[in-house]
Amino acid sequence: MSSNQLFQLEQNESYALIDWKSNQLIQSNYEELENVIRILFKKEYTNMILNISKVDEIDGYGISAIRKGTKICGNENGLFVIINKKDEIVERLDAANIDGLTLMNTVQEGVDAIYLNDLENDFGAEEENDEFGGEEYGDEY
Repeated sequence: MSSNQLFQLEQNESYALIDWKSNQLIQSNYEELENVIRILFKKEYTNMILNISKVDEIDGYGISAIRKGTKICGNENGLFVIINKKDEIVERLDAANIDGLTLMNTVQEGVDAIYLNDLENDFGAEEENDEFGGEEYGDEY
């Protein structure tokens, strides 16, 4: 687990948790978030949870960092989960129309979403490798 003034970072084999400690995700600090996302991606993390439950203020720069994290993880069939339940932040993120945005109320819900996504990816990979070519057998089987 590593930490600096703006965030605390926890890593395990399935995901990385970025716990944002500031009450702002704005032009003056969004680059810290982008940097940690890049570092985690280089370490082959495709599932990340960004806990911004303390954030009261987010601007276009913060939203841009979230958009980049969502795209980076999504391109690798992973999830970039945002944790926040404050109406004004949720509304701002919804209005940004971020493709593939996963927004949850709690870190535990985010962890569950990641495990579910991994299971779906594993199941999809098994179907693609199905030795029967994916034929359907109807109701009699």
